[in-house]
Amino acid sequence: MGRRNVGCDTWYTAFKQALLEFGFVNTKSDSSLFVYAVASTTASFLVYVDDLIITSNNSHFAASIIQQLGRKFSLKDLGPLHFFLGIEVIPTQNGLFLTQHKYIRDLLARTCMDGAKDVTTPLSTSVSLKLNDGSAAVTPTEYCKVIGVLQYLSLTRLDISFAVNKLSQFMHYPFTIHWSATKQLLRYLKNTIFHGISIQKNVNPPLTCYADADWASNLDNCNSTLTYLIMLGSNLLSWSSRK
Repeated sequence: MGRRNVGCDTWYTAFKQALLEFGFVNTKSDSSLFVYAVASTTASFLVYVDDLIITSNNSHFAASIIQQLGRKFSLKDLGPLHFFLGIEVIPTQNGLFLTQHKYIRDLLARTCMDGAKDVTTPLSTSVSLKLNDGSAAVTPTEYCKVIGVLQYLSLTRLDISFAVNKLSQFMHYPFTIHWSATKQLLRYLKNTIFHGISIQKNVNPPLTCYADADWASNLDNCNSTLTYLIMLGSNLLSWSSRK
């Protein structure tokens, strides 16, 4: 669903109040997420500025909420979820597939890397990045813009999390070697443009956590990079790669 132009703060306050009256609870971990759990019916409602998503194990309940909200607010029901904040949602036989291939295509065009040669790794395995290797400095503005886009792209691309974390450490003063490494990551994305996250139905799935660290591998200060991922069955719930 989407809303038509209304004062944002006033609209959100009124919308939040309506959801609370319907029995939804605003989660503490994410102020934009509302959940409903009464008897055997569960539902989740995500509110992000103009974009709204509702999902429930009870289709009649979801339809009723949409209808009631439609009476209170100027909403447009866009039907089943297909696209949200640059993320394409593709239904599959066993669940959903999330991909940002259009987002990647736009990034490659903007950086003039859409015609570049593909590579199979996001970072070079033979070049170690550090703050200053003696190469020429580059303008931080464009470098920071590209890294910012890559940070959002890592929402569905676990495979670039480490590379994005590494490249983000040089945003304040990038050099040619850092920009070259960024272009390698863009070439890797061109090669893997249709990769994404698969969300599959699971019955009583186990919760599993994996973690690793490259102990003291940072060439400038001997810091480590810690990486973890949390899985519910075969589905990724959360992941991170940070110094």
